[in-house]
Amino acid sequence: MHVLFVCNGNVCRSAIAERLTRALAVDYELPRLTAESAGTRALVGFPVEPLAAQTISGLGGDPDGFRARRLTPELVDRADLILAMTDQLRDQAGGMGFGAPARSFTLLEARRIAKLTGARTIGELHAARNDLAYVHRENIADPVGLSAQSYCEVGDRIAEAVVPLLLALAPYEQARPVEEVQLGLVIRPQPQAPLSAFLAANRTR
Repeated sequence: MHVLFVCNGNVCRSAIAERLTRALAVDYELPRLTAESAGTRALVGFPVEPLAAQTISGLGGDPDGFRARRLTPELVDRADLILAMTDQLRDQAGGMGFGAPARSFTLLEARRIAKLTGARTIGELHAARNDLAYVHRENIADPVGLSAQSYCEVGDRIAEAVVPLLLALAPYEQARPVEEVQLGLVIRPQPQAPLSAFLAANRTR
């Protein structure tokens, strides 16, 4: 399962989610779980924003070697699942590829649907979405220009959605055929802290 995370600048929120997912794939031995990210107004070529890099490291990921890039139809087309940080970004990404709306969610929307319905495939997420009314806008705000604590809070919010969502979906999606181009995207950074520790620390939230 190849996941594309989308935000605006691609140096904070989507970068955190991408590198967290790559660490998750290593820690839980999910070799077909791959991830990349992009921004609708990307700071093309920029590294992860320093406070976001600290957040990635604190969550057990590796921020090194990251370079921001712009969202393109090609990135949308090769993604099995598109997870955006806001509903506006979800709709924008969903409009960039054939069949993309069915694969496009906000991160918090996908997590809510999976939690409420027990959905274990992307198709099940899509089938259930129209039956579940929004309680509120499920967006993750951009922390750029805010404090280090704000970055930590955003990182925790992303992790609390990404980890259980992808651990629910990935084992079922593992058996699906994966394009060679997706397999070539696998990166195996050594996490600085096991994600199992994060889960244990946050399971009562």
